[in-house]
Amino acid sequence: MAETVQPRAPKTTDNNANQTHYYKTLVVAIALGLIGTFIRFVPDVCTALGQQTFLFSAIANISLIVGSLIAFKTVFGILGFGKNRD
Repeated sequence: MAETVQPRAPKTTDNNANQTHYYKTLVVAIALGLIGTFIRFVPDVCTALGQQTFLFSAIANISLIVGSLIAFKTVFGILGFGKNRD
C-alpha cells in the first residue's frame, strides 16, 4: 500500500511575547500614565498652584493619552497585528 501522507517540515513559531523591548516600552507607558495621574492632583495638594488648574489638567491629559497610545501600540505589536503575515 502506498503512503498517501507527505512528510513536511515541523512548524516553527516566532514567540513575540518574550522579547524584552516590549516590556521596557510597557514600563515607560505605565510610568507616563502614573505621572499624568499624579500631575492632575498637584493643584489640590499645593494650594498656591490653584490658579493653574487648567495647565496641570492639560499636561496630565496629554501624558495619559501619550502613555495609552504607546501601551496600545506595544500590546498590538505583541499580538502580531500590523505585521504582514503569510
